[in-house]
Amino acid sequence: MSFDVTSHDVNAFDVRSLGKVAVLMGGISAEREVSLVSGNAILQGLLAKGVDAHAVDVNPNNIGQLTSQHFDRAFIALHGRWGEDGVVQGALQAIGMPYTGTGVLGCALSMDKVRTKQVWQSLGLPTAKYRVLKSEADLEGLIEELGLPVFLKPAREGSSVGVGKVTSADGLLKAYRKTALVGDDVLAEQFIDGAELTCGILNGRALPVIRMSTDNEFYDYEAKYETDQTQYFCPTGLSDSLEQRVRDLSLAAFNALDCNVWGRVDVMLTSTQQPLLLEVNTVPGMTGHSLVPMAAKAEGLSFEDLVLVILMQTLFDRRSEQTFAKGDEVTHD
Repeated sequence: MSFDVTSHDVNAFDVRSLGKVAVLMGGISAEREVSLVSGNAILQGLLAKGVDAHAVDVNPNNIGQLTSQHFDRAFIALHGRWGEDGVVQGALQAIGMPYTGTGVLGCALSMDKVRTKQVWQSLGLPTAKYRVLKSEADLEGLIEELGLPVFLKPAREGSSVGVGKVTSADGLLKAYRKTALVGDDVLAEQFIDGAELTCGILNGRALPVIRMSTDNEFYDYEAKYETDQTQYFCPTGLSDSLEQRVRDLSLAAFNALDCNVWGRVDVMLTSTQQPLLLEVNTVPGMTGHSLVPMAAKAEGLSFEDLVLVILMQTLFDRRSEQTFAKGDEVTHD
């Protein structure tokens, strides 16, 4: 069951049924600072709706406070590793606590850019050409295969952390070594010379598409979070048919990875206006520059109503129910 965000009167909802809510933020990833900004924005939005919400700067050493402080559910605002890769989702399921967004499998798949592409390819969904680089030896023949420029990305990071754009053969090795410092396999991905788009997903619906434009080399961390020069277009200026195609493709890509409730799908257009999938974000940013709130607003949904709608879904979350009643014993044959 889900709420129809275009017609459900969230103002009539009794927020007391949500109980005591932990807004999980901070964490231990390279995206910690962005997570704190997102988390605090979400917290203020929930408080404005009358929710009994509390900020929890959570990490592996203090997650036990969620039970000791008697929280009823969690709004996950953790970006990157440990918060967006299925780990904290699994921890919450283990203690029987409902939480927002996608579950363990969908988060784990979406965080891994290589596995994401493999799933999409298996279903015939279009994605940019790529090669997985596990060592410097894998650079052999890369430019001949993917051309220049080429992007190098850590396989399991978000927010453009560690991403580099290679424009010459001479710069390839240095760029690879820099990206590999993040500690992952490196994903080499073809450069796509077209518009950069993103499509938010909310409760089984694709939100209006947003087109981004930046003077930076690409839509990097600075363009996302640190500058006011990035331009956002919603409506995108695309034809109605192409925008609908992007929305349909984004929803199919989201569902293919077992994602649910809310998230964001990033897409590039080729020079011939063909959409190619890049990645899925299962806990998108909720900062002043963030895209899902922007798309929701275009549908008439305020930030405060958006975060409440996302949280309301936890009332239907059956993933976190205890498998065994208290006192039951597990036996082994």
